[in-house]
Amino acid sequence: MSVLIYTLRTGCRRLHGGLRLFPRATPHSCKMATDSHWLSAADREQAVMELNITGWVTVDGRDAIFKELHFKSFNQAFGFMSRVALQAERLNHHPEWFNVYNKVQITLTTHDCGGLSKRDVQLAKFIDNVLLSM
Repeated sequence: MSVLIYTLRTGCRRLHGGLRLFPRATPHSCKMATDSHWLSAADREQAVMELNITGWVTVDGRDAIFKELHFKSFNQAFGFMSRVALQAERLNHHPEWFNVYNKVQITLTTHDCGGLSKRDVQLAKFIDNVLLSM
């Protein structure tokens, strides 16, 4: 039986074995040590409108954005994913993604905030720039 320990400092629950569960936060409770860069309503609307132009769509039922990409080959798709992975690691902000052969599906959201943040917008714009350079 795993023991559930509640950590007051971070508001997360730690399961035996190291798995941490974070409660779904509201926009006003999203504060990490370095700030998660929650978007104001106006900034969010502007960012989503700009990203819609490049093919990003909002996800039904989630505060997230999604894009599906098709490449000429698995090698090209994997190369793209490698470039994005390196940037994601630099930003310490990792996408949800799925790859089959030449198709890559990407969902961006900030889990500790429970929604879209400036980090998602920054990573989406990086992804768009990588696509332009290919």
